[in-house]
Amino acid sequence: MRKDRFTKILAGTAMVACTLAGCSSGGGAQLPAASFVSMQEGPGEEYVIGPLDELTIHVWRNPELGAEKIQVRPDGRITTPLVTDMPAVGKTPSMLAQDIRLQLSQYIEEPLVSVIVNQFAGTFSQQIRVVGATEKPASIPYRANMTVLDAMIAVGGLSEYASGNKAKLIRFDKSTGSQKEYALRLADLLKRGQSDANVMLKPGDVIIIPESTF
Repeated sequence: MRKDRFTKILAGTAMVACTLAGCSSGGGAQLPAASFVSMQEGPGEEYVIGPLDELTIHVWRNPELGAEKIQVRPDGRITTPLVTDMPAVGKTPSMLAQDIRLQLSQYIEEPLVSVIVNQFAGTFSQQIRVVGATEKPASIPYRANMTVLDAMIAVGGLSEYASGNKAKLIRFDKSTGSQKEYALRLADLLKRGQSDANVMLKPGDVIIIPESTF
């Protein structure tokens, strides 16, 4: 009788400790669930140009000073007529247009410049990277209102030997300058259809999926 009572006390203590520590099957804190279809669609953070993005630059009434299908070089720069080695990476399209306008104003009066992003790669801080036991690990350009379900569809889901409920999401917290780790329940989401396992993503998130150890 005394032994049974002691066992119950130990079990209760373990449960309380687990609750206080935020225990989960995948380790790390839990993110709030996201709906499969966003109730209020809204714009995301303003797009920042990354290496290998393809741009089109228009200069109003001076088409010879613009260019189409300019690929941002791996060093993050572009070259157009009268503008040599202009840094592009890390700028929004409007910021880059303003910088080009300032350069061209040395040659023409009050140029009007617009920058259009034709193909998106983005900076690493704007990509979602999915690695580990998935069908096709990849870096995916982030888009507004993106969820972990969207990311898993993009990479073809879990591999045969994936331990989906032990997956982790690594997120950089700009406010503290540190990264945080969150637990994901990918097997519950993809194999059991549990909607509460779907969570919102943010630009720069990394999803790590381990393999089963059996």
